[in-house]
Amino acid sequence: MKMFTILNKLSKKQMIWFSVVLISLILFAVLTMTANSLKASLDDQRAALRWSEDGGFAQVSCYFADSESLSLNDIMSFRNQIGKNLREASFANENSGGRLYIDAYSSIGEVTIKSNRSSLDTKAIGIGGDFFLFHPLHLVSGAYFSGHDLMKDAVILDEEAAWQLFGSSDIAGMPVMIGGVPHYVRGVIRRESGRLWAATGLNSGVAYISAESLAAYGRTAGIQQYEIVMPNPVTGFAYRVALEKFGYNEAQMLVVDNSARFGLEPLIKVIAAAGTRSMQSDTIRFPYWENYARGFEDILAFMLVFQGLFLGIAGIVGSVMLFLGYRRRTWTWKGVLLVVFAFLKKSFEISYKFIHKKLMKKRIV
Repeated sequence: MKMFTILNKLSKKQMIWFSVVLISLILFAVLTMTANSLKASLDDQRAALRWSEDGGFAQVSCYFADSESLSLNDIMSFRNQIGKNLREASFANENSGGRLYIDAYSSIGEVTIKSNRSSLDTKAIGIGGDFFLFHPLHLVSGAYFSGHDLMKDAVILDEEAAWQLFGSSDIAGMPVMIGGVPHYVRGVIRRESGRLWAATGLNSGVAYISAESLAAYGRTAGIQQYEIVMPNPVTGFAYRVALEKFGYNEAQMLVVDNSARFGLEPLIKVIAAAGTRSMQSDTIRFPYWENYARGFEDILAFMLVFQGLFLGIAGIVGSVMLFLGYRRRTWTWKGVLLVVFAFLKKSFEISYKFIHKKLMKKRIV
């Protein structure tokens, strides 16, 4: 009621400025909540949080140029170096059975898959390591497979590919032929849809097979994506380790700190790069999940501009109103202090009476 009394005393001009401040703060709050919701929806960028909710870990992705595809020996060498360095630094993940890190690698290409009723030329992602921990696809039926499996004959299809090959999406365990070698459908996933997803290259059927099968029986430039979740005791530690241990220069490899990419500083850099960000002069090709994340970087950077604009308007107008109000004040600091002390005294008395009443009840009982 007192708030409405104060508002009624404001002049028409003051009411207009007060409304500007209020509306600006509301718009800022709406944009902030929307941005946070969008960040939380990007499962491919949140592997570190799924791995350790307590924090202290970071997700880092490495993308390599066409001419610098990785071999399994390169990955094993990197793993050995990382494992040795983390053990020497006494890092341990108590919540994961002692594993110091998780990682995955992948390649992009095409493959021909044949069933007993049809043949399909489709896009393919060759995976290794804990790929589906980084990319929790939406399963319609069946289950994931692990890149650590000894047998490299598992296949996951999206619904479009499953229907073209079998006329059904409930096909877990069904055999297919890839390069004349039997493979078995482990599961079927629902492919992401929408304008932004389609723009990333995820606009047709896709199959997930082992990187070894894609290299042996498909068409691919090789392993060009590597991802890792590892301890990050200080900001940028995991990023620097990945950059240094692979030993490539910036023209051959791009390292992305997924865990920090949507923070204030990285988004400001995206804003600063407006106009040149889309000009790609290197030969690094991004998989669909990285293209999607980069698209969201642009969206979140655009929203950040308006967040700053609305917060700035509220701050400037509010400051001017306070300054003018202070100059025309009819109150004194002594009066303000007396009101504060009176409020604290009243609060203390109410709390004392409440506690005293509770204690007396316990004594009676």
